[in-house]
Amino acid sequence: MVKGTSTAARLIGLLMLGIITLQLSGCDMVLFNPKGQVGLEQRNLIILATLLMLLVVVPVMIMALVFSVHYRASNEKARYTPEWSHSRAIEAVVWGVPLVIIIVLGVVTWRSTHALDPYRPLDADKAPVKVQVIATDWKWLFVYPELGIATVNEMAMPVDTPVDFRVTSDGAITSFFIPALGGQIYAMAGMQTQLHLIANAPGRYTGIAANYNGPGFSDMHFNALALDQAGFDAWVAKVRSSQRQLDQSRYAQLAKPSVAHPVEHYAAVDAGLFQSLIDKYQGVNRSREVEERLGAPQGQSPQGSKE
Repeated sequence: MVKGTSTAARLIGLLMLGIITLQLSGCDMVLFNPKGQVGLEQRNLIILATLLMLLVVVPVMIMALVFSVHYRASNEKARYTPEWSHSRAIEAVVWGVPLVIIIVLGVVTWRSTHALDPYRPLDADKAPVKVQVIATDWKWLFVYPELGIATVNEMAMPVDTPVDFRVTSDGAITSFFIPALGGQIYAMAGMQTQLHLIANAPGRYTGIAANYNGPGFSDMHFNALALDQAGFDAWVAKVRSSQRQLDQSRYAQLAKPSVAHPVEHYAAVDAGLFQSLIDKYQGVNRSREVEERLGAPQGQSPQGSKE
């Protein structure tokens, strides 16, 4: 009965392993198949850090199995030293090896962290394309200030050309992320963050909101198109052919919560839209700071009147 149960459990385990393998076979390991310089360097850092940590983990796991078998109670050939208490060789290995790994990992991480600073412009022969990113509930708005156009849930970039993203939010905090290109930066109301990326291969990549920000979170994604220069110029011409204008009043309608919002193109955009959103929340923050400094009770203005 025990033998039959053991065999059945083994078969179930193999079946589950096969199902998991089949499911994972369809996964796109996008972080380990980057299409940009930043993503490639981040992938290499992840692999290097993992290998360094495995230098400790793997030997420990192997020794745990070997020691449990070799020093089992039934093995009379195993050396028995009940009075043993110290070994300088073991102490040197136990403390020395992890210390060396930590030092190496620290140096690598320090250098890589500064080299991959999202605010640091990328070294390239071409001038970067400037893109202003506005996160709303629950869609992404992209403004090209130098081109005077804007798009919703779609952005494009020329291949081998840096992109200078300036990111903010007109609502809840979230995170701007294009996994295939690497990098991730938070979008926060009243603040501007920066991210520099580059696409080294043409393609259609998926951008996502990587921080939960409400019921429309799972559908808050966009298309990032990496095109050759001719393709990018054609895309710009397509956006300009829409004839739609994005002014403050139209933006107010666009910013209202919506789920799975379709792609939209705007041939012209209010040049001060991005900065106006930052100023809107900074004004609220400054008012709160003034109230706090004057010691106004909660719910009252500094003069004591009800708000």
